[in-house]
Amino acid sequence: MRRRPTVQGWQNLVLLSMGALVLAGAVGGALLLNRYDDMSRRLTEHIQPARIAAYQLQAALRDQETAVRGYAIAAEPLLLQPYYTGEETERAATQEIRDVLAEFPELIADVDAIERAADEWRSSFAEPLIARIKPGTPEVIDPATSDRGRALFDGIRRLFDVQNAHLAEARQHAVDEIDRVRVWRDSVLIGMVATFFVAALALAVIVRNAVNRPLEALARSCRNITSGNFDDRIVPQGPSDIRAIAADVEDMRQRIVAELEASHTARSRLAEQAQELQRSNAELEQFAYVASHDLQEPLRKVASFCQLIEKRYGDKLDERGVEYISFAVDGAKRMQVLINDLLTFSRVGRISAQQTEVDMDTVIDDALANLDTAIKESGAQIVRRGASARLTGDPTLLTMLWQNLIGNAIKFRRENVAPRVQIDCEQASDGWEFAVSDNGIGIPAEFADKVFVIFQRLHGRDSYTGTGIGLALCKKIVEHHGGTIWIDSSYTDGTRFRFTIPTDPAAEPAAADTTDPEGATH
Repeated sequence: MRRRPTVQGWQNLVLLSMGALVLAGAVGGALLLNRYDDMSRRLTEHIQPARIAAYQLQAALRDQETAVRGYAIAAEPLLLQPYYTGEETERAATQEIRDVLAEFPELIADVDAIERAADEWRSSFAEPLIARIKPGTPEVIDPATSDRGRALFDGIRRLFDVQNAHLAEARQHAVDEIDRVRVWRDSVLIGMVATFFVAALALAVIVRNAVNRPLEALARSCRNITSGNFDDRIVPQGPSDIRAIAADVEDMRQRIVAELEASHTARSRLAEQAQELQRSNAELEQFAYVASHDLQEPLRKVASFCQLIEKRYGDKLDERGVEYISFAVDGAKRMQVLINDLLTFSRVGRISAQQTEVDMDTVIDDALANLDTAIKESGAQIVRRGASARLTGDPTLLTMLWQNLIGNAIKFRRENVAPRVQIDCEQASDGWEFAVSDNGIGIPAEFADKVFVIFQRLHGRDSYTGTGIGLALCKKIVEHHGGTIWIDSSYTDGTRFRFTIPTDPAAEPAAADTTDPEGATH
């Protein structure tokens, strides 16, 4: 079976033919344009300047003749000034003509003839006449001398006419040549345009017969598949390359069918996993309820009865016994705080909460009110700088964020140094950037990331209280609002926390259960 040509093969043939014609037209056009430029340059740079210089030459000689006749009548030396000026103009015009007509010896001959005639007129008539007449003493020129001078200059005038005729002839020849080249140029351009149209028509016919019809059939098959008829097989037809495309689409259809079957299987498994996740979440909620109620109730009883034993039987216990009871009460209370902190941490971003426009100044005021006792006891100085920020978020979570950061700044203070906490707020390109700086004990640079990990503590409980959840909770709240938090290691006078919050977070975050606004501490 004879192999059918591809669409690309037909297109290549047409484009090759069109390219050959265009190349031939381009070469011919280039030659014509070069000839056109040559004739235009000859006309504008040689013939036209030569004609102007010829007019100047002729005018200079006429000025000389007029000056000689006037001097012969009046014997006034001033009347000879045009004569001498005309000689200078004559020399300049002659040189100009020789320069621009260097490639035209036949036109240079006219200039040589005029120059010879002018030299003869000056040597045999003008110069002797000027020498003979004394200034201020007019005399009558004899008719023979006058006729001889007139005859000589009439010969120069005839040479003027010959020169002008030859220059006009050269100009007309250049104009005729330019017109002839322009006609050929236009013909070549028209031929090139016609070639383009014929090639476009041929391409349109090829595309319709070899591409459009097979592609329309392929498109109908594809539409049937997209409508859900995945079992309809695509039959290749048309040129070999269109057939190859159809075969590729058929392979794709088969892969889609296989992937759909795999997708149905995966969707079934996903539905089962979603049910399992719902069950797990329900168990987690049940655990949270148990942790917040059932687990804390025994701890409260342990603490209460230990305190009751200490109150009633404290006088019967030795110092070691009182210390043991104190350890038990303290451990129960710390366990309660730890449970509450864990609940708060786990609920951020999981339990639905309020999303509203928040005035950050109001949020900071609430946090400072919650820390009022700690501020007064420590003598802390709170400094607030920057613009008033308004953004979208959960006011209770943000209050907890500020309360933890400011509380840490007060708690981790230097001995015998009153805490100074500075709060900065400035607008960034996509939201707000905040900073909390203190003059406390600081955090070493190597622990800048570690402090945000839950349960990570840099100090023992005997030095500073806390559960190690506070900064992890701060990070979770900031990220819940679409921002980031970090420690500014360039600040060396204490600790400076920086965090950003977008003005309007792109995603609606799930919020936390905030029944305990005191939150957790570092």
